[in-house]
Amino acid sequence: MNERVFILGAGRAGTGLTRALRMSGVAVVGLHGRHVHEGRDPVTAGTIPGTIATATVVLITVRDAQIDDALREVLEAPLAPDAVVLHASGSAEPGMLEQVRARGHAAGTFHPLVPMADPVRAPQQLCGAWVGIDGDERAKSVSRDLAAALGCRVFDIPPGQKARYHAAAVIVSNFPAVLLAVGDRVLAETGIPADTAEQALRALCFAAIANLRRAHGAASLTGPIIRGDVDTIRRHLGALADDPVALEVYRSLSRALVDLASETGTDPDRLRAIRALLD
Repeated sequence: MNERVFILGAGRAGTGLTRALRMSGVAVVGLHGRHVHEGRDPVTAGTIPGTIATATVVLITVRDAQIDDALREVLEAPLAPDAVVLHASGSAEPGMLEQVRARGHAAGTFHPLVPMADPVRAPQQLCGAWVGIDGDERAKSVSRDLAAALGCRVFDIPPGQKARYHAAAVIVSNFPAVLLAVGDRVLAETGIPADTAEQALRALCFAAIANLRRAHGAASLTGPIIRGDVDTIRRHLGALADDPVALEVYRSLSRALVDLASETGTDPDRLRAIRALLD
């Protein structure tokens, strides 16, 4: 593709996207952050360098609270007149985007649905992933081109729905780690060594995720709620009674699981009994 990208924000997301775009053959003309460093991904800092003038796309990958300040910096830089300005936040609605548009620049969102905790793995994680986009038609067209270069698929974020969209992404990307942490603690409290508990539950978690590759929703699930096993649920609730956090996690997710189980033909009388216990 012919786009030339300047990335503002050299954290994990910005560094990961820089590596992925370059590996995909997209020209990244600059990576700008808080600190100068040389290496595989050299970073500039301070005043935005003049190389931004050669960019057809500016992609802002800073934290949400810093986006408006970053947009001000971009507007003070020697930005090309027809450059498209994108930001990578899934939840923010930056007020400065209106000033960006007033200067004649198309603007929008390019939010990869990828947990880029490790920039080195970003190119592999992005391939086959999805990207949520919004904004002006020109901005969305450029976002589709960038996503295609990365091997990603795209969908439009419906107007006014970014907070709900991002909440869904957070539930799926962050909560598995939370569940593992809670499960590790509960299992270790039985007397099983903490390192053994962690390794055993990680293996279980990865096996459950593998099931999702072959089946969807309730069809991928096992366990007492899917079986309608009221007595086991009662014992679980009793065992967790002295752990308010684990108990609330168990109750909340089990209520959602009851709804899924109702789609699989589980005895409805048993599911009503389970819901009564949970409530």
